[in-house]
Formats: sequence, structure tokens, C-alpha cells
Amino acid sequence: MQPDHIRASDADRDQVAERLREALAEGRLSPVEHEERLDTLYKAKTIGELGPIVSDLPRSGVPGLPGLGGTERGDTTDGMEILGSDARDLAGQSKGSENLVAVFGAAERRGRWLVEPRTNVSVLCGGVELDLREAVLSRHEVTIQLAVILGGVDITVPHGVRVINNTSAILGGTDLHGTDQVTDPNAPVVHLTGTCMLGGVDVKAKKVKKKRKGKRGE
Repeated sequence: MQPDHIRASDADRDQVAERLREALAEGRLSPVEHEERLDTLYKAKTIGELGPIVSDLPRSGVPGLPGLGGTERGDTTDGMEILGSDARDLAGQSKGSENLVAVFGAAERRGRWLVEPRTNVSVLCGGVELDLREAVLSRHEVTIQLAVILGGVDITVPHGVRVINNTSAILGGTDLHGTDQVTDPNAPVVHLTGTCMLGGVDVKAKKVKKKRKGKRGE
């Protein structure tokens, strides 16, 4: 099933309604146009019907839905995509959450992978590596729930991604490198929550790796 045909939720409609309220306050819509679009909004049944309602408005920090003001290529942040057209098939496989467990071992996510709205990471005497530089965000804001005991988690994001740290530390901690200067309200957001005990979480912002060209003659 393509994302455009997925039934719209109340949360989806609220995102579009918020963008319409912003457009009204900015003077992009008249009160009459605002009311007309709200009426259309609450009659919409699918994600695909929501897109045209705000397709002529600049993208704000609220929408994370396919077709809401994005280009055919899709919005990117130095490599990270937010539901561009070529990522819709991947986004359509979203299950809402993913669980990564590393007990006396390791786990990783790198390359092109789907970042679910919620990723649960559990570590006990092990390590997890999450590289989001080529990942596809299922939503504009995603949450990584951490439970780290005697282990470590390394998270890499592309430049321009805002990381909000709400983790609790017990003889451990979370370090952010190069992510505290992002002030763009339209930037993708990664929320970090959970607990780190006798372990560490290391978050770094790095450039997207350039793909190597094949050797001559290959």
C-alpha cells in the first residue's frame, strides 16, 4: 500500500491544521480561505488528500507527511531524507517502532534505513551504533528511547539535525558534539530519552560520506 492511500489519523489532520493557522497568521491565507481549507481538511480521509491542502504553502517545522510541500526529490539535511518520493516505499513499511537489543554483543543501523517514529535501544554489556546520515526519517521528529547499562551507544547524525537530550544518567552520561548549534525551526529533530547507567551515549554530527567511484575499467 502506498503512503498516499493510508488513512489519515487525527494527529495527521492536526499537523495540517497547525500549518493552516500559521499561514493565516503570516497573511498567506485570508480568513475565508482558511475556513475553506479547514472544511476540506476535516473531510479528508487519506494522507494523499491532505497534501494538496498545503501544497502551495512553504514547509514549516510541523508536517512530516508525504506530499506536504516537499519537492519531488524530498527534503534533505545533508543526506537525511524526510519522506522524499524515492523513499516512500521504504516509509510505507513503517511499523511505528523498532527494538534494538545488544546483550553482551553489538547491533548497528547504517546506510539507508528507516528511522521509525520510536526506536527502543536496550544495551547490557554491549554496544549499539546508529548512523542516521543516509537514513530516511518516517516523521519530522523521531524519538530514540535508551536503556543503557554497562555499555555504550554511538549515534551519528548529519549536520543540521537538532538533537534534544532528555536522558537521565546514573554514573554515566550523554555527550553531544556539534549538534547544539542547530537553531533552524524547520530542522529535523531527534529526541533522546531514557536512562544511562554505568555507560555512555555519544552523539556526533558529521558530513555524509561520499560514495567512492569505481576504478577505471570496472
